[in-house]
Amino acid sequence: MKVLLFLVQQSNIEKKMEEAPDSAYEIGVVIGSYLPFVVLAAIAYAIYYYNKKKRGSE
Repeated sequence: MKVLLFLVQQSNIEKKMEEAPDSAYEIGVVIGSYLPFVVLAAIAYAIYYYNKKKRGSE
């Protein structure tokens, strides 16, 4: 399921890149595509760090 979602998203990104009016739009598409994954990874790390610190202080 995840692979299918990745392939669909990848084709949408490629389509947007082909139809981009200029390079600034392409940069925005790339940032907008990867930003949610970076934010989720940061949240996951923060939860991990919080739990690790909490468990170590007991």
